[in-house]
Amino acid sequence: MKFLFLVQGEGRGHLTQAISMGQLLREAGHELVEVLVGTANERQIPAFFYEQVKAPVRTFRSPSLVLDQTGQVDFLQTLGYHLCRATQYGGSLRQIDTAVRQCQPDVIVNFYEVLGGLYSLLYRPSVPIACIGHHYLFLHSDFQFPPRSWFNRWLLKLNTHLTAFGAQKLLALSFRSMPHEPQRRVFVVPPLLRQEIKCLTVSEQDYLLVYVNYPHLVAQIEDWHAQNPDIKLHCFWDNSAATTDEQEIDPTLTFHKLNGEKFLKMMANCRALVTTAGFESVCEAMYLGKPALMVPAHFEQACNAVDAQRAGAGIGAAQFDLSVLMNYLPQHEPTGAFFRSWHDESHWLIVRQLESLAKPKTKQIRLRREWPKLTGRRPSWRLG
Repeated sequence: MKFLFLVQGEGRGHLTQAISMGQLLREAGHELVEVLVGTANERQIPAFFYEQVKAPVRTFRSPSLVLDQTGQVDFLQTLGYHLCRATQYGGSLRQIDTAVRQCQPDVIVNFYEVLGGLYSLLYRPSVPIACIGHHYLFLHSDFQFPPRSWFNRWLLKLNTHLTAFGAQKLLALSFRSMPHEPQRRVFVVPPLLRQEIKCLTVSEQDYLLVYVNYPHLVAQIEDWHAQNPDIKLHCFWDNSAATTDEQEIDPTLTFHKLNGEKFLKMMANCRALVTTAGFESVCEAMYLGKPALMVPAHFEQACNAVDAQRAGAGIGAAQFDLSVLMNYLPQHEPTGAFFRSWHDESHWLIVRQLESLAKPKTKQIRLRREWPKLTGRRPSWRLG
C-alpha cells in the first residue's frame, strides 16, 4: 500500500508523529510516497525531519493560530489574518491535489492539518483519509476538559472537525487505553513515538530539561533561574534568530536550538522535564519514566495537561515556576512501565486501522481484474 502524509508543521509534535508513522508503515511492508507539510509565518521545518522521515518532502502555506501577548489564541486576529491570505491557501489546496494525483496513494493520513479537511471538502478525493492526533480524543465522550472553558472548547472542537472533514477514521492518540466510539469515527490508539526512544539508556543526572516552543515564554524561565541559580537547566527552543546550536548563558543555564535526537538523549538523562504540555514531549517523558511539569501556553495544551495528569505524567502549573516541580518530585509515582506496555501496542493497532481503509478498494481492484474471466466482458463501474 502507498501512503501520503499531510502534516501540520506548527511545533514539533506532528512532525515526530509523522516520522514514527513512516517507520511503522515501512516495517509493515508499506510505502510512504510523499509528505506535505503545512507551514506558517516563515517557520522553518527542522532539519531532523528531512533526515528521518525517509520520503520526499514538500511544504505549502497553511493557516496557524495567532496568539496574543499572554500566549492565548486571539480568535478575531486569527480570522482576519487568514482571510487576507485566502488566495495563498487556495494555491496550497491545488498543490495538495496535484500531489495526490501524481502519487496515487491508497490512503491519505492527515496529522491535524486544517487544509487537509478543506481539501476533502472542496476536491472530494476518492482516496480514503485517516486523521491522527491527540486532538481527536477531544471528540471522545469521556474526555475531560478544563473547567469553565465552554468557548475555548467550542473553538477547539470546531478546528478539530475542520481538519477531519471527509475522513473515514479519526485515530485518537491517548496517554491510556479508552474504548472506541465508532459512531463518532473515533478510534483510540497508543501514542506515536520514534523507534529511537527504545534504544536510549536511561539515567538521572542533576539537570532539568526545558522545552519552550514560544520564544516569548523564555523570560519566565530566565526570571526563575535568576532566583534559583544553583539548579542546572538545559532549555530547547525554536528560535530562528539564534546564531549557534548551543548558547551557554552561565554555568547552570544553557539554551539549545531544536534538535530531535539531542533532545531525546538529554531527556533520557534528565531529572525531570519542563514543557508547555505538548502531547509528544509528555509522552516521551512518560516512556522514559521522567516526571513532567506542564505549563500550557494555550487552551489546547491546557487540555493536554489535564489529560496527562489523569494518566500520572506529572503536575500542571500556570507559569514556569519550577519550584512547583521541585516540590512535586518526592511524591511522583512512576508510570513508565504501564505506559510502555500501552505504547508497544501501537504498531499493530495503528497499522491495522489504516490497512482496513484500503481493503474495499483492494477488493474492488481484484474483482475488476477477475471480472473478464468470469463474464467475458469488462466491468461497467468506474474506479476513482
